[in-house]
Amino acid sequence: MLNKIGLIGGGNIGGVLAQEIVTRRLARTVALVDVKPPDLAKGKLLDIAEGTPVIGTDCEFVGGKEFDVLQDADIVINTAGVPRSVRPDGTYPTREELLGINLKITDSVSDGIRTYCPNAIVISIANPLDAIVYTLHKNLGIPKNRLIGMAGVLDSARYRYFIAEAAGVSVDNVEAMVLGGHGDEMVPVRSCCRVAGMPVEKFVSEDELAAIETRTRKAGGEVVGLMGTGSAFVSPAWSAIEMAEAILFDRKKILPCCVLLEGEYGIDNLFVGVPVVLGRDGIERIIEVDLDDDEKAALAKSVESVSKTCSEVDAMKAKS
Repeated sequence: MLNKIGLIGGGNIGGVLAQEIVTRRLARTVALVDVKPPDLAKGKLLDIAEGTPVIGTDCEFVGGKEFDVLQDADIVINTAGVPRSVRPDGTYPTREELLGINLKITDSVSDGIRTYCPNAIVISIANPLDAIVYTLHKNLGIPKNRLIGMAGVLDSARYRYFIAEAAGVSVDNVEAMVLGGHGDEMVPVRSCCRVAGMPVEKFVSEDELAAIETRTRKAGGEVVGLMGTGSAFVSPAWSAIEMAEAILFDRKKILPCCVLLEGEYGIDNLFVGVPVVLGRDGIERIIEVDLDDDEKAALAKSVESVSKTCSEVDAMKAKS
């Protein structure tokens, strides 16, 4: 159990995170900051606190509109940002279109982390994921092992679910990995996909696999389109919790995460989703997967998209 986990953003994801941290007894104190009036953070935490006698959990709660509630947090999970919502014409903005406003929010988040919990391990969920983590890195300058983007865990979970559904097996039997950027160019790595240790092709046809991989790339938008407002929140929260538990319990668990690459995969100075070992110190090791030629080409295309977005970040920050 950690002394304190801090949450930035009290929306749907932040609410699920707070609830899961308490239910799983991951921290003695849960802190939540959100600027929404009259006091969203305090209200959400009070709701959870009043239910703790029912589940038999003792926990302290600190909520408010100011970042000082994060004082000395061991882990901080950032969800702050404007979510994707369906436009009147039925379309919805891409993650990249949200970049401008969410960069401003990220600058504020960075100031709060730097001031009140500079030694925390930071897990960021806010979109556009790769660009926001890149911005946090530029703003904070913390060691790369302590700054991690949550994307690959969620994307891989979606891939696993779709494979399990098509194969007619338990999700526990499916092992899968999605690499690259957290967007439409993400890379479901078929060569890493196994069903009970056997190649996925034994259970799912080529055509089905291609359709599943396309659906995986578009999965976030599918949820947005069906919901009509907001975006996925339970699955992202659970994914971040899996990362936090790997760190908290020093599990040395291999998970696909958005991390700073410095030569790995031939990529330099970009945050890209790759498998890493997560333990007590955050990122303990980056693992390079043996990709086939098609997968290498797909990863290069995904990285190109990430690089373009990060160049936009640099241009915006240069003007500010």
